[in-house]
Amino acid sequence: MAFTPYAFTDAQLVDIRRFCGYPALGDGNVVFPYPWILKQYLALEYRLQHVSQSEGAVVVTTYLTNLYTLETAIPTAGGNLDTDQAGPWTHNKNEVRDRDALFANWRRKLCAFLGIPAGPQFEGPSNTLQMVV
Repeated sequence: MAFTPYAFTDAQLVDIRRFCGYPALGDGNVVFPYPWILKQYLALEYRLQHVSQSEGAVVVTTYLTNLYTLETAIPTAGGNLDTDQAGPWTHNKNEVRDRDALFANWRRKLCAFLGIPAGPQFEGPSNTLQMVV
């Protein structure tokens, strides 16, 4: 039986790259300020073009769905920043940080599922770049 890769939409590809911490592809003529990232970026692009139907479905239904929800929850948490305590309810002073950490954790899980390292634009405490000279 012939292998048929999953066909992500252009919007999904943009979001996967973004969530994994890689820069926009643009017209495909990518100029990297960090040449050592090229190998990692190409690994991501290869992987995105060669995931199976079932793997692609997991990326879309599990990772992208949750990442969209988590990403939009971070700025909306800003509505609670002006309240420290109201009646019996007490605001979580770390809500934005906690939501951001959860979002970063899901982003790392997406990278791990795809088998690629987090990109140079990944924000989070456990993202490190190593340069071999």
